[in-house]
Amino acid sequence: MTRDELPEVMAPIHVKSFLGIGKKQTYEMMENPPFRTVRVSRLHKISKVAFFDWFDKGVKVDE
Repeated sequence: MTRDELPEVMAPIHVKSFLGIGKKQTYEMMENPPFRTVRVSRLHKISKVAFFDWFDKGVKVDE
């Protein structure tokens, strides 16, 4: 999935697909995200702009 194909408001599945990581890694990242997220009930929503601000800076995520 390319940057242009992603929706403006993403779900964890979009992050998973773009980064090429597993479901477990994705949801671990969502517990302490390095980018701004919004929780709607049990759902995580991620701004495409906020995600790519983080991604383009190349900030390392602790494992």
